[in-house]
Amino acid sequence: MRVAKFSVAGEVRFGIVDGPELVVLKGHPLFTNYETTGERVAIKDVQLLPPTLPTSKLICIGKNYADHAAEMGGEAPAEPLMFLKPLTAAIGQGETIVLPSISDQVDHECELAVVISSVAKNVPADKALDFVWGYTIANDVTARDLQNKDGQWTRAKGFDTFCPIGPWIETEFEPEDQVIETRVDGELRQHGRLNQMIHDVPRIIEHVSQVMTLLPGDIILTGTPAGIGPIEAGQVVEVSIEGIGELTNPVA
Repeated sequence: MRVAKFSVAGEVRFGIVDGPELVVLKGHPLFTNYETTGERVAIKDVQLLPPTLPTSKLICIGKNYADHAAEMGGEAPAEPLMFLKPLTAAIGQGETIVLPSISDQVDHECELAVVISSVAKNVPADKALDFVWGYTIANDVTARDLQNKDGQWTRAKGFDTFCPIGPWIETEFEPEDQVIETRVDGELRQHGRLNQMIHDVPRIIEHVSQVMTLLPGDIILTGTPAGIGPIEAGQVVEVSIEGIGELTNPVA
């Protein structure tokens, strides 16, 4: 099942993707048991939004592919390397990534994102998938020059529009060896497989939930494969994961 958050006629709603249409839900499906309103709307007539809640945390895992750790000039960390993005960085399908004037190099980073279904604290890896609602796609946009300058990552990864997420949540997806890619103006930039992650989803949830309580709607980005590179105004970035879909955002 694919669940989307969307805006239509100025109202934010949730719906189930059914071909070219959305079956409108009465509220957030985690809290209303997928109860429908009886309405349908065409996807082409709505704005798809990042599938977040006002309380959502955007938790990110860095250097989780060996080839990406190598291209960054270091070894992969023994434990999942965790950082946060502000919720104000989140944008949805088709929304614009805005390049900040104070950076000269902004990079794309394609990532699988995990959406949490229920409160989770100190969850062991063998129980972790019980707390997963589904998966979506994310682009961990990064001001690389500021990351190198600051020595820590908050500013470089925290700009408004620096976390495209979507286009929906796939609740029946299971990460295995699916392809994950980034294309910029149609040119292939990143290509990897999800089974190349150093720390898998259960290990990541175990690690993060030891530090902070995970809440329904929290989203964990799981790292990017090699091939990160700059994006420029006027380009279009497309991040895709086999079995989930494509997340496309213009750059300005």
